[in-house]
Amino acid sequence: MNKYEIMFIVKATQESADVKKTAENAKKILTSESSNVIEFKELGEKKLAYPIKKELNGYYYVLEVEASKETITEFDRKIKLDENVLRHLIIKLDEE
Repeated sequence: MNKYEIMFIVKATQESADVKKTAENAKKILTSESSNVIEFKELGEKKLAYPIKKELNGYYYVLEVEASKETITEFDRKIKLDENVLRHLIIKLDEE
């Protein structure tokens, strides 16, 4: 199992309950694939540097997880299908 940091941005134009539901669904993708979510941070709503899909603001979330490569590949595939997620980034953390 490797450590990864995942950041994703959720559309701010939807209801706050839908924003939280989208974030929880992203977390659920990882936990259903037997990975370990170490940290889950909500950074709140921020103005985007440039418009993404005509959106000017977004809710930022950061996850730190221990997962296999296959789990991260599956997360990447499923998060791309979610229309409420504007962008995501997955970084593999170095072993210490």
